[in-house]
Amino acid sequence: MDVIHDRVAGLDVSKADVKVCVRTPGRRRGQRHTEVRTFDTTTAGLLAAREWLEQQQVTKIAMEATGDYWRSPFYLLEGLCDLDLVNAAQVKAMPGRKTDVTDAMWLAQLTECGLTRSSFVPPEPIRQLRDLTRYRSALVAEQTREKNRLEKELEDAGIKLSLVATDIFGVSGRLMLDALIAGERDPQALAELAKGRLRPKRDALQRAMLGRFNQHHAFLCRMHLDRIDQITRDVDELSRRISEVMAPFHPTITLLTTVPGINTQLAEVITAEIGADMTVFPTPPQLCSWAGVAPGNHQSGPRRKRAKTTPGDSWLRAALGVAAMSATRTNNTYLAATYRRYLRRMPKLKALVALQHSMLHAIWHMITNNKPYQDLGADHHHTRRDPTRVVQQALRTLNACGYTATLHPIAAA
Repeated sequence: MDVIHDRVAGLDVSKADVKVCVRTPGRRRGQRHTEVRTFDTTTAGLLAAREWLEQQQVTKIAMEATGDYWRSPFYLLEGLCDLDLVNAAQVKAMPGRKTDVTDAMWLAQLTECGLTRSSFVPPEPIRQLRDLTRYRSALVAEQTREKNRLEKELEDAGIKLSLVATDIFGVSGRLMLDALIAGERDPQALAELAKGRLRPKRDALQRAMLGRFNQHHAFLCRMHLDRIDQITRDVDELSRRISEVMAPFHPTITLLTTVPGINTQLAEVITAEIGADMTVFPTPPQLCSWAGVAPGNHQSGPRRKRAKTTPGDSWLRAALGVAAMSATRTNNTYLAATYRRYLRRMPKLKALVALQHSMLHAIWHMITNNKPYQDLGADHHHTRRDPTRVVQQALRTLNACGYTATLHPIAAA
């Protein structure tokens, strides 16, 4: 294969050390010189690796994305030259050559021939936002697990509060739980703590609060409630920090919140995952493929087989999934109508993924053109797009019911 880059380096990173292979032109024409050195992954070791690469006048570097170990070398080498972070699955070494040294050598050979494809690594402000939004999402998931654990304790004690109250952690639910933990066992007294819309359900609450709640259940429930409250405070603090860091991206957040189903929190997650610069994704299909909401390709000869969606950003897919579910519940919107249209030919989960694809496609255009979302209307697929087809379908329905109709256009006012 032809050599495209004369001076390249391939890095195989592990937790303790990094193998650096440098390939440069040899003394003879067409000959390549290879040298491999090992550096530890401390800051001093990585700085020594950077200095050696500078001495070798390397113009292109490729390194595998190994867990989280790639972060320190990548950040220290960033700005030195053209640096690519590649997917390890796309640069697998040949069978029988699997060592860290041979991996680094193989990566350097692929790099000099231009056979590596760089992964998307956002700039530092977006990386910081990612850390904050992902940690907030992880805390919210942990809070949900704690709530489920507490509800299991109530089930063990025979307390059926969740059958009557939609949210057992609302104002009324917390009052009853705190009273139970404090030692109150009278179902009538507990039911009288209900507020708002739960007041008319006091009789049902009395039956639900009659159980065998004891000190063991009280001890565990208090621990669960304390943990839930602590996570709530942490999430609130994270949200305040995200709002501060998100200030430069406020125009993007404003654009995203115009999409049905996307609130401020989801807009923050989407911005933290894809950034505000769409030049890294030249086309909307490339963004959808990177996110993992595009169908895969599985074709052999004339046969095109079914393929799963491509692997992508799980955090972005989760946010788009919540947004798509919310969009399906909106009234008289293009997205809700599109979802119902998808349901005619595919299952619900596939229809949701297809709707995520449509939403992300629109988001790319919104950020690129700096324009808010413009809803096409629930009747876009029928009345607006092809009104003649709608009229013909209505006539066929009337004829099937035994009627004939004469159409007269409405005079313009």
